[in-house]
Amino acid sequence: MSRNRRSRRRLRSQRERNRGWERGPRDPSAPAGTSAGAQAGRPGAGANDTAQKRSPSYLLAFEDAKLLRRDALRPVRLQLEMWKADLILREHGVRSTVAVFGSARILDRSESLKRLERAEADLARNPGDPNLQYAVRAARSLLEKSRYYDEARRFAALVSRRCKDAYPGEFIIMTGGGPGIMEAANRGAYDVGAKSIGLNIRLPTEQEPNRYVTPALCFQFRYFAIRKMHFLMRAKALVAFPGGYGTLDELFEIITLIQTGRAKRIPVILFGREFWTRAIDFGFLRDEGTISPEDTELFEMVDGAEAAWETICKHYGMQP
Repeated sequence: MSRNRRSRRRLRSQRERNRGWERGPRDPSAPAGTSAGAQAGRPGAGANDTAQKRSPSYLLAFEDAKLLRRDALRPVRLQLEMWKADLILREHGVRSTVAVFGSARILDRSESLKRLERAEADLARNPGDPNLQYAVRAARSLLEKSRYYDEARRFAALVSRRCKDAYPGEFIIMTGGGPGIMEAANRGAYDVGAKSIGLNIRLPTEQEPNRYVTPALCFQFRYFAIRKMHFLMRAKALVAFPGGYGTLDELFEIITLIQTGRAKRIPVILFGREFWTRAIDFGFLRDEGTISPEDTELFEMVDGAEAAWETICKHYGMQP
């Protein structure tokens, strides 16, 4: 064999060894006889599929769902929930909101009638059942309260109609995104062609977003704390219709923040004087000394959509 041929063979062998180092060792899980080149993506069986690439550690961190769900990553998840909604609201030019709260159980009149009819039919089949007796009483009460659904819808339509052209990006209706009073408020904005926001929360019993929320402004949260922050960050007013624990929670939180000076003074409106005077005895709290007399001035009670809007306008020096 000539010297030149031997030199070319040595050079070719060295090139093969170099390529082997670049590609890494053979995948032990690959079938016997599979070359390192085939495992590394060269044409042939097993291309682009290696044990290393299949390992969870190889995933990009922000694509690793299991990593993001770890307890240690909770601060990151909180930040993501905070930033996602904030960035989208900024992109859509939302500068201020009117937060509307109220019971998910107060439906429009037609749905309330159907609920009462079903409850009465169930009771007729088993008249001695105390749970069914309660269901009928509750359905009758909620039917009577369906007028608040209508008022919430009227209020949201009034605010949205007045502001969508005169104050773009201001006083956007924001709700919890669910049924009942929340649906009514989103529906009122929808009626006049205005955008509205829904801040849904993931619950054990799944809460579906109502169909009147602007799709691009329909959010879902895992953490109540971050959802609460978004309710208050841009709020120029809070309107609380009759409701249960959730409504009371949001109401007392904003009143407490205003009372303690941790939040700026905004109109806090309790819609439905008859309901609120029975639900909470603010006068009793004042007389007992557990709140100050001026603390009863942190909110105002109204009974109509126009009165609620006039209260907001008066606070900001606007014409209704």
